[in-house]
Amino acid sequence: MNKRWTIGKIKGFIENNSESKLLTTEYHGFSQKLLLQCACGSNFEKTFTKFKNNNQRKCDVCQPPKGDR
Repeated sequence: MNKRWTIGKIKGFIENNSESKLLTTEYHGFSQKLLLQCACGSNFEKTFTKFKNNNQRKCDVCQPPKGDR
């Protein structure tokens, strides 16, 4: 079943599942990069799919990217 994500639902998910804060105010689909603010204060961009499914919930300084396998 495909769940429809709205900007409000995404904001709630981010607030409940990370220390990051959503700065983006509109959501246009799964391929859109969202602007987020890490707990350290740095801004970073991730798609919601990566944030949700791949547990990429911090900036690249706090959570360095894993090497491609």
